[in-house]
Amino acid sequence: MALGLQPQRALLNDANPHLMNFYRWLKKGLRVSLSMQKDEQLFYRYRTRFNSLVREGQTDSREAAELFYFMNRTAYNGLCRFNSRGEFNAPFGQYKTIKYVGDFCEYRDVFAHWEFSTGDFENLHIERGDFIYADPPYDVEFTAYSRGGFSWKDQVRTAEFLAQHGGPVVLVNQSTARIEALYLQLGYSVSHLDAPRRISCNGDRAQAREVFATRNL
Repeated sequence: MALGLQPQRALLNDANPHLMNFYRWLKKGLRVSLSMQKDEQLFYRYRTRFNSLVREGQTDSREAAELFYFMNRTAYNGLCRFNSRGEFNAPFGQYKTIKYVGDFCEYRDVFAHWEFSTGDFENLHIERGDFIYADPPYDVEFTAYSRGGFSWKDQVRTAEFLAQHGGPVVLVNQSTARIEALYLQLGYSVSHLDAPRRISCNGDRAQAREVFATRNL
């Protein structure tokens, strides 16, 4: 979304610290030095190395960013999944071909004035007139996108927090009965769209019914 809008300044926050570390290295002009190919043994060797960096507290390193990129391109159905210890545990994917990118220098200028952070959204420095686009984890059973998951309590907390914001808000989620009831109760304008699934834990690529909730637009 941010790349589509191309704002001069932006604050991007995510619960997954490895994703944010990858973007911070893109901001520096990352060139991947790893050997990258669709090879099962290589994938598991790199996964083992990445998880050792997790245990050693070195997840903000350039090596961690490179390994994270490779694993996401190579893992099963593009799945980004972690166990309770915070270790990446998605298996090897079954792709015919994979296109890897080794040079991300073109993002350096775009990201020059963007800030990437990891943490609870309630701790972010947000000004009253800021435009907020929020894409919390879907209200579905799978919640292992980051360590600790994302509970129904977190869904409610997110919706309530954004409902108090004075500026424009766009909030998207899976269309479930309780999500729609929650958003309507808090005064959001709710519409729907059918979005293609690019990532799936079970290979299902059927379109997903999504809620498109807005305030102050």
